Amino acid sequence: MSTALEQDLRRTAEQGAEDLGPDASAGQLLAWAARTFGDKLIVASNMQDAVLVDLTTRAKPDVDVLFLETGYHFAETLGTRDAVDSIYPELTIVNATADRTVAEQDAAEGKDLFAREPDRCCAMRKLAPLQRTLSGYDAWVTGVRRVEAPTRANTPLITYDDKFGLVKINPIAAWSDDDMQRYIDDHGILVNPLVDAGYPSIGCAPCTAKPQPGEDPRAGRWAGRAKTECGLHA
Repeated sequence: MSTALEQDLRRTAEQGAEDLGPDASAGQLLAWAARTFGDKLIVASNMQDAVLVDLTTRAKPDVDVLFLETGYHFAETLGTRDAVDSIYPELTIVNATADRTVAEQDAAEGKDLFAREPDRCCAMRKLAPLQRTLSGYDAWVTGVRRVEAPTRANTPLITYDDKFGLVKINPIAAWSDDDMQRYIDDHGILVNPLVDAGYPSIGCAPCTAKPQPGEDPRAGRWAGRAKTECGLHA
């Protein structure tokens, strides 16, 4: 990215945050994003549900939707992705894949790298593909919410993303779990069937377990490890 473009995107993020303010609604944020960035906007979805996709397509029906195809997803997650593609026919699913297939990675790194070095596995199968894909855009929309984890408690609505070099919009950052469920119920939003099966936070299958009763919803991610984030948002 050129220095001039980086400076321009920083100014755009700062001006957008100032103009919209800290209490802007998801609809206001996404309308601004669509108007400001047009086809240089992409929305990321882990396909746990289609809330963010639905919200964004109301502002830009033909938006690109980023899905990190790690090679380790649950079948239900891939099915949710395909259903989203069918339900919202104007959008484009952008499947971001790693340089190596899972089999190639096993051959080069040893089988089940995720069990031995989860950070390295995430770096190769999530961070690198994300970096490569986002390099073609000026802004991305994420579904990060402040209530999800202590590491996300101060998530801004609009910011410049230094890690990936573009503007980051978090339109549902202030939403509670009740807000999410209300939107799902009111609009008949598609939800990954694993949610009702007891998985409140869904990632790659080998690194996702059901939390025990009373545990934090993200306790099933990398269970038994100090790791709490894959590095996309922290």
